[in-house]
Amino acid sequence: MGEREEVKLLGVWYSPYAIRPKIALRLKSVDYDYVEEDLFGSKSELLLKSNPLHKKVPVLLHNNKPIVESLNIVEYIDETWNSSGPSILPSHPHDRALARFWSDFVDNKWFPALRVAAITKSEDTKAKAMEEVEEGLLQLEDAFVSISKGKPFFGGEAIGFMDICFGSLVVLLKAREKFKAEKLLDESKTPSLCKWADRFLSDETVKNVVPEIDKVAEFLQELEVRVQSAASRS
Repeated sequence: MGEREEVKLLGVWYSPYAIRPKIALRLKSVDYDYVEEDLFGSKSELLLKSNPLHKKVPVLLHNNKPIVESLNIVEYIDETWNSSGPSILPSHPHDRALARFWSDFVDNKWFPALRVAAITKSEDTKAKAMEEVEEGLLQLEDAFVSISKGKPFFGGEAIGFMDICFGSLVVLLKAREKFKAEKLLDESKTPSLCKWADRFLSDETVKNVVPEIDKVAEFLQELEVRVQSAASRS
């Protein structure tokens, strides 16, 4: 790699999606400039130019070339800096396919249910979504047991692709626990996931890039008030 490499990450502090590339860059010991976006104010020219299709963070700019979508960025980081730090995606094709499958489950099935549960007004819809969330956690508990084979992480001895994907959302779970009387990660139902979540959040790599749970909880509370007042005005 030439030494005039320019790496820039556009993100927003509370976004679980923006946490993912931060963890990956840290695992690979890549120096980068971080640009905080304001998603409630006006989005920067750089963001609109770099991600014209979705206009969303995170965006990684590597020598001015944009890479978008959080897990896509994590794979890019893994492949680009493959000789530095541990491998993020498993080396065996079957393990790699499993990591992608479960990451897709988390992002496209489990997390959308959690989002519905968080913002819906209808009690029925909320109850149904919470059922899906809890069922998903039981499925992820089984997946963890089978994928980790008794090791500390989904990625084995070290944090890997699926740890980054699901772990970034655990921050939100823990934050919700702070201001809502709900405990989604329950030792009696998902003991392995509970241990894994604590290990993940206290890992040196993660600890240094993840926002404080209390700060995220405060932000979620403010967001809920904002969403409700907007809904009552419409």
